[in-house]
Amino acid sequence: MPGIFSKIIAGEIPCHKIAESERFFSFLDIRPLTHGHTLVIPKIETDEFFTLNEDELSGILLFAKPIATAIKLAFPCKRVGMAVIGLEVPHAHMHLIPLQTMRDINFESPKLEPSHEDLEMARRRILSFLPH
Repeated sequence: MPGIFSKIIAGEIPCHKIAESERFFSFLDIRPLTHGHTLVIPKIETDEFFTLNEDELSGILLFAKPIATAIKLAFPCKRVGMAVIGLEVPHAHMHLIPLQTMRDINFESPKLEPSHEDLEMARRRILSFLPH
């Protein structure tokens, strides 16, 4: 049975898509730690990030690089942090999070609850800085 991320990729569950390639997919986290918090996932279903083969691991980082750059421009911050936790959803994924302080990447902190409109505005801001 496909997991939630595979259903998002297939369009069965709506998302605020940032980017897509043949092998990878990116969308906004609907319960972000900070505004602009984005998920990057492989399209293949695998539970653990480091079970991806070397080509997939390097590919996902190269796919994420322009997204991270766009996030930093859209949500001015000191850095865009990257986290691989993998306990919430059994599908390999990385978090790209705009950071002002180390507290911004604390997954035990309360999550934001942005509206659909807030997420769409964040998506548009990020997309405006992505190469076309």
